Amino acid sequence: MIRAREVRVISETGGQIGVFPTEEAMRMADDLGLDLVEVAADARPPVCRILDYGKYKYEQKKKSRASGKGHTTKLKGIRLKPATGDHDLATKTNRARQFLEAGDKVQFTVIFRGRQMARRDLGFDLLARVLKLLEEVAKVEKTPHMEGNRMHMIVVRK
Repeated sequence: MIRAREVRVISETGGQIGVFPTEEAMRMADDLGLDLVEVAADARPPVCRILDYGKYKYEQKKKSRASGKGHTTKLKGIRLKPATGDHDLATKTNRARQFLEAGDKVQFTVIFRGRQMARRDLGFDLLARVLKLLEEVAKVEKTPHMEGNRMHMIVVRK
């Protein structure tokens, strides 16, 4: 399917052979039992490579599949209460640190119950302490805000 009259030919090992008429380049590839594949159509003359086309397509597919794999960012949630103790807070922030180092976002949720709603400042203080414990690995993506009886804050890796 190569339409140019002459092409620059690259060998199967990667060395440049030279510029040949298309028919002669195809004959060279057939003699080796391989295919002539156009790799740079916009070059003058077009660049063609002698290679096993089936193997080439397989490797391209494998590369595209491998590049598609990777870590997708997830939103991990950690729940707190205004009366959460220091040790529990340290444990939860260490877990959040692991999530952040894995590339995930972390949403801290402070749940207020009953009369605790009158002391929302405790929730803001608690989230400030969390941020202080995670300051070397995290930055705030969404500042603390109230939604009903819950206060949320989202942090991401620096």
